[in-house]
Amino acid sequence: MKLGQKKKQAGISFIGLLFVVGVLASLAVLGAQAFPTVVEYQAVLKAVQKAAAGNTVPEVRQIFDKAAEIDNISSISGRDLDISKEGDKVIVKFAYNKEIHMFGPAYLLLKYAGRSR
Repeated sequence: MKLGQKKKQAGISFIGLLFVVGVLASLAVLGAQAFPTVVEYQAVLKAVQKAAAGNTVPEVRQIFDKAAEIDNISSISGRDLDISKEGDKVIVKFAYNKEIHMFGPAYLLLKYAGRSR
C-alpha cells in the first residue's frame, strides 16, 4: 500500500440518511391515514354481501343500513347502492370516494368500488 493513498469511504451520508428517514416517515403517516379507509371498505363489502340476501330493493337497503350502523360505516348508505337482478340473484354494487388531506391544498383521493358475489 502506498503512503499517499486514502481509503475511500462507502455508505450513506448523514444528509442522505435524513432524507431517507423523512421519506419513510411521510409514507408511514400517509399509510396510517389510509388504513382506516381500507378497513371501512372491507366492512362495506361485508355489509353488501349481507344485503344481497334481501329480495326487494327496500329490504336490501334496510339490511345494509343496519349492518352499516353496527360496523360504523359513514362513507356510504343504503340510498347509494345500485341494486339489480341477474337471473334470480340480487346484485348489489357500490362506489364511493374518500379524500385524505395531505398538506396545504394537496389531497389524496381514494376511489372504492365493489359488488356482491
